[in-house]
Amino acid sequence: MEKEFQITGTSLIIHLPAEVDHHSASRLKETADRLIQEENIRRIVFDFEQTGFMDSSGIGMIVGRYKNIRFMGGTVIAIRVSERIRRLLTMSGIYKVMDIYEDLPRQSGLL
Repeated sequence: MEKEFQITGTSLIIHLPAEVDHHSASRLKETADRLIQEENIRRIVFDFEQTGFMDSSGIGMIVGRYKNIRFMGGTVIAIRVSERIRRLLTMSGIYKVMDIYEDLPRQSGLL
């Protein structure tokens, strides 16, 4: 498994790359979908610590994973979001369906 993906229990942490564009979003989508099915994932954590750029493909990748995991009764959160990415998530409306934290919440059990 690539270093971008970390599984803890039923949670999948996706450490997003510096640029989330069409190429990287497609690769992230394929791997995340496979892991969600194989590992019975119930929570996705998008870690934006390294991300400085994201285009509409990245938004689409996040929305798609959100829809998949919500269909199975799961949740999605974002952590370590820069101000630039936060504005993009706000403009796209994703912030309405996904909690955004500075870091992993203590109660998450992932620390």
